[in-house]
Amino acid sequence: MASPLNGSRILPPSPVASASVLAALADIVTPHLSDNLARREGIAGLHRYNRQGKLVGTALTVKTRPGDNLLIYKAMTQLQPGHVLVIDAGGDLSNAVLGEIMKRYLQQHGCAGVVVDGAIRDVGAFESDSFPCYARGHIHRGPYKDGPGEVNVPVSIGGQVINPGDLIVGDEDGLVSFPVEQAEALIEAAHAHAAKEARIMAEIATGVREQSWMQAAFAARGLA
Repeated sequence: MASPLNGSRILPPSPVASASVLAALADIVTPHLSDNLARREGIAGLHRYNRQGKLVGTALTVKTRPGDNLLIYKAMTQLQPGHVLVIDAGGDLSNAVLGEIMKRYLQQHGCAGVVVDGAIRDVGAFESDSFPCYARGHIHRGPYKDGPGEVNVPVSIGGQVINPGDLIVGDEDGLVSFPVEQAEALIEAAHAHAAKEARIMAEIATGVREQSWMQAAFAARGLA
């Protein structure tokens, strides 16, 4: 049995969000989510390795010693379809903690994608696939398998605290995460945001030089 002390906890995974929530988020771009999260939430500094495909799912988190993937293996055995494997490897780029073999296993078990604050390897396997993969960087050197680590605990990924069960959405613009309890309100706000942008695009198409959306920004700062 795992110790309850920090540094060696292995906790059960959170349930995957409902299919309706995941489907709704699949149709929303990350900027529309981010703009409705005060424009300050989100993961920074990670590179998208898949060239197509969108990431939407529920966080299953791992905190591991930099360059070591023993506890990532443990987390992988807990995965349910729709989970995103979120790995806090300390942002270290000395040794990859995930590669093509692990990718194949994750895909076989319905993993929605991976987010790694650390390094991966076998870059070609990720670039030629639609399986979502975001990482700090890559290197050929492989991982150690010694531990320690923790599974399903809060982690820090690119400056963002992610809790087990949080929703993760990623596309070509980056990654956003938020608690599942906020999903319904955020989806509604993002839809309204998309409608507003559609109205702006229609106004731009008129060719009018003085645009209402510009004037509103000027007026708010006394520049109208």
